[in-house]
Amino acid sequence: MDSILAFLFPYQPLPRNYACALLMIRLLFGGLFLWHGMMKIVTYGGDIASFPDPIGLGSRLSFYLAVFAEVICSAAVIFGAFYRLALVPMIITMAVAFFFVHHGDAFAVKELALIFMSMFVLMFCMGAGEYSLDNIIAKRLYENRLAIVDKTSAFSPEDYSKSEE
Repeated sequence: MDSILAFLFPYQPLPRNYACALLMIRLLFGGLFLWHGMMKIVTYGGDIASFPDPIGLGSRLSFYLAVFAEVICSAAVIFGAFYRLALVPMIITMAVAFFFVHHGDAFAVKELALIFMSMFVLMFCMGAGEYSLDNIIAKRLYENRLAIVDKTSAFSPEDYSKSEE
């Protein structure tokens, strides 16, 4: 369980410039993908039946899955909430768009899907950063683990100070 929590909520203090860069990347690519999803709702809102069905799930379900990834997961990425979990549907959506929906199209048509997919994979590897909800959760989990270790330690803090005398 600890390894899952450590993966989902990694806590590592970062230099300020690195943390700010991760925040800017989250805001930029999360915001662009959110905008992309909102435009999808506007474009296909009245005619979901015309939405592509690349892997045989049906146009309606494909539309809802794409909108979930592009709107809900993008918002989670922007706030840094369940960051890595939110990125998985976004990566899958762009992989389906690149490899299936735009398979026969010219590279210029499928280029945006490749850029988004590549960036989301990199973001997944880098983590949410210092300024995220995941980091707030990670700090609390880390502090709770330290408190548990202190309680179960064979020595109390007073014992350490006596040994130095």
